[in-house]
Amino acid sequence: MKNKPIKKIGVLTSGGDCPGLNAVIRGVVRAAAERDWEVIGFADGYEGMITPVRYRKLDPNGVDSIMPMGGTILGTTNRGRFVAKVGAGNKATIPKAILSEARETFEGLGLDALVCIGGDGSLSTALQLQKAGIPVVGVPKTIDNDLNATAMTFGFDSAVAVVVDALDRLHTTARSHKRLMVVEVMGRHAGWIALHGGLGGGADVVLLPEIPFQMDKLVQLIKNRTQDGFGSTMIVVAEGAKECGKELSTKKAKLRAKGEVRLGGIGERLAEQLEMLTGQEARSVALGHLQRGGTPSALDRILATRFGVGAVRLIEQRKFGQMVSYLQYHVGGVPIAKAVGTLRTVDANSETVAAARSVGISFGDR
Repeated sequence: MKNKPIKKIGVLTSGGDCPGLNAVIRGVVRAAAERDWEVIGFADGYEGMITPVRYRKLDPNGVDSIMPMGGTILGTTNRGRFVAKVGAGNKATIPKAILSEARETFEGLGLDALVCIGGDGSLSTALQLQKAGIPVVGVPKTIDNDLNATAMTFGFDSAVAVVVDALDRLHTTARSHKRLMVVEVMGRHAGWIALHGGLGGGADVVLLPEIPFQMDKLVQLIKNRTQDGFGSTMIVVAEGAKECGKELSTKKAKLRAKGEVRLGGIGERLAEQLEMLTGQEARSVALGHLQRGGTPSALDRILATRFGVGAVRLIEQRKFGQMVSYLQYHVGGVPIAKAVGTLRTVDANSETVAAARSVGISFGDR
């Protein structure tokens, strides 16, 4: 491999969909074309590499108009035979037979490298493929912004924009009816979307996984706001937030057959509790997959394009087993092993949290 020139590479998108995936694909294909490399895209993530093998040739003309599109033209999945997360950050070992079949497909197609676009679980799979003999380069993808070794991931800005837009709309109805409004957002065990969305959307309360809240503090805050003449209260709650001493709110008590436990439902439960404890009418809205879909923001398009180009650059430099990262405004590379396994969560003592407190946002802890 050291003396073999790069001529043909593969690319795939794995895990949940995310605004900006198509911009990454476009960046990979266009940067590869500048080097006279051929690119093929595997369908439905890693599943496209094993029976029945599914792929398509990608060229600059074919990806010319995909940058504004949400989702991924290649398809993706967080199910199937390559699932490498089994709950709360734990990892599963991909069977050797599956890894071997993927390598046979890789070699049979004459590929020299594989670009794997995905989050923590998908990049854990990429690492196992690397160890199995497939030269891989990772591209971090998650709206949750919770991957280590990169300051930001594409899709996050678009997800936050959805939250801010929703809060702008919900403020008007909350004030008109003097209601408590509870807005549940994604993020799993990291509160980045809730924090930035709440700050940008003028929330009164932001509840994060990193700062367990106290119900009595929350109730007193709402009562104080009412006495001070504020008719409504806007509460943003991350799906992984929890009350002190309580368990996470899940939609299913047990793990799925494969993959992580499904969080959710805390918004509705919180609204019911607060209405009972404060006597004020409450409503809940779970934004759910609205945060994943639609057109990527300009920032996400730019970052995703830079990531795609960065992945090709790492292949050209033969820095396999590395992930594209964005640190100090520069796109470079870091070992995948340093990026997966440990979530990047919100620091409760960070400047952003302090700024939120300074403009009157409560985190339910004091």
